[in-house]
Amino acid sequence: MSSNDILGSHRSPGGTAPVVLDIETGLQELIARGYQFVHPADERGEVLAVVGVRVHDDLVDVVRLNAEDDVVALRMPGSEENILDPETWLWRSEGEAAKVLAEVLALPDQQDLAGTHAKGCWVPGRGGTSKWLAAR
Repeated sequence: MSSNDILGSHRSPGGTAPVVLDIETGLQELIARGYQFVHPADERGEVLAVVGVRVHDDLVDVVRLNAEDDVVALRMPGSEENILDPETWLWRSEGEAAKVLAEVLALPDQQDLAGTHAKGCWVPGRGGTSKWLAAR
């Protein structure tokens, strides 16, 4: 398996072995599940990472791709103020894209949490601006 492959949450017929997906397919699956992507940049406009965010129910899921071998994914409560550097998280994975994207795709949509449903979250953007990502 190359570094561009991920083991997805999909199972082969009979459910015995994971189906191998490429990273592009994994990202498309995240988009299909409601992830919205932003691209934080430095002061020169150089993209620092590709960040996917999904706000659902009372949760925020974040996948930050810095490089193929440097991916961080988090699930946090919808009340978390800084989703790129949260104080509280419920689940976390980091490492190569193959491993992390497979784990994200395998996460259940719901998690038992007491609280209100998140309506969205602010994601830091270029030049000190922020972008509101509404829950889907």
